[in-house]
Parts: sequence; C-alpha cells; structure tokens
Amino acid sequence: MRALEERILSEGKVLNESILKVDTFINHQVDPVLMGKCGKDFASHFKGKGITKVVTIESSGIAPAFCTAGEMGVPMVILKKQPSKVLNDNLCQTMVTSFTKGTNYELTMSRDVISEEDHVLIIDDFLSNGEAVTGAIRLLRMAHATIAGVGVLIEKTFAPGRNKVEDAGFEVYALARIGKMSQDKISFINQ
Repeated sequence: MRALEERILSEGKVLNESILKVDTFINHQVDPVLMGKCGKDFASHFKGKGITKVVTIESSGIAPAFCTAGEMGVPMVILKKQPSKVLNDNLCQTMVTSFTKGTNYELTMSRDVISEEDHVLIIDDFLSNGEAVTGAIRLLRMAHATIAGVGVLIEKTFAPGRNKVEDAGFEVYALARIGKMSQDKISFINQ
C-alpha cells in the first residue's frame, strides 16, 4: 500500500536493522485517515471469506483492526496482554515473547467473545518473528474458531514471522513489506 510506505519513509525511524519506530502515525499517535485506508484494503483483500470477527492484540493493532472490522461490518475482539480484574472467568491464555520489548506476557481471551462458530481475521501492526500472531492463533484454536488469515500493516521480510504463520497453514497479507532497513534507507518488497 503506497500511502503506508510513503509514511514509513517520511516519518518512520529506524533504530537498528530490526526495529522501526512508527509512533507518529501508528502506535502512539494514530492517523485515522491512514488507518481507514488500511482497513479498506484489508476488508477488500479478505472479502468473501466469511469472516465473522476481526481479532487483534492490544494495543497497536487496535486502530487498523477497528477500521477493518468497521469496513466488514463485524465485531472486533482485543486480545489482552495485561491481567484484568474483570476478565477472569472462562479464559484462554498462552505465553508470548515480545520481539520489541524482549519480555514474556500472558495473552488472554475470554471464551465469551469467540466460539467455534467464528471465522476470524487476525490484524496486527507488525509481523517480525511471528510470536504475537502465533500466540493469537493458539488462543483461537483453544476456542475452536477457524482462522481466515492474517493481515499486518508492516512485515519485516527478513524475519521468520511469515514462514511461521504460512507453515501453520494461514495466509499472510501485508500492506508494507520491508526487505531491508538501515538508518539511511528502507527498501520495500512487493506483495
């Protein structure tokens, strides 16, 4: 998606060969117009796949997932990284390692919001090592839901995430695929 690639080039900050900071338009300050375009693109790509819910992981995936769910006319479910005093019954949980933070967290979902009747689209901000997405897949499988595919705003093609997700049998659709990045240059690969 050209609009997203242009924003990455103009505002993204490469911290090192594997970390890209996009906090001025995706995950600290959010550009609602850009996220709306991303949501339309995801909805168009996955149209006709019988999706009943869009699932994301808090917090940076919420904006694109919300826009995608709105375009598709289905509910959005947020998988939680933090413990909750009210979300404590009938849960599915799995441990996930955060690529960016280098820490583990327990990803949590209530069985009250996903069932075996759901056909789910997972939307997230980044796909790097694939830990967050494969954690989401594990939770959805615990609830016996089926998975239509995975949409990500930004994929780091030099990391193993896509292979992990595709090897598990799921389609990956990325709006911006980074082939290489350094402090001086970011290069993209076509879908």
